[in-house]
Amino acid sequence: MPNKRLKTLMPIGRTVESVGDPRGRKSNEQTLYRTIVILIRNTTWRCGKLEKSIVKHLYKRHENFGKPGVSVKEIMLNLNITGEKKDECLDALRRLEKRNIVRIAPL
Repeated sequence: MPNKRLKTLMPIGRTVESVGDPRGRKSNEQTLYRTIVILIRNTTWRCGKLEKSIVKHLYKRHENFGKPGVSVKEIMLNLNITGEKKDECLDALRRLEKRNIVRIAPL
């Protein structure tokens, strides 16, 4: 009963379950900036435009006998990703990791 009353007092769109640390997302993004992305497979089958550009960038870096790992910050700088596109880039990296195309490792 108290939970029901508490939910009615909350602003519209927010429930007790959704109230959390507002800084959680920022800290997650900051830890992603301190990680490196390693290309496992050079395939872009069924990938979007952003995923293809990330894989292409990783392949070109490794092709010239460079290090296999590239930092997330460097990827965003070289692909000119700013503003709201940062979230899309991080989501694209997570999708690539889920499909086992790249590996995200801490520094």
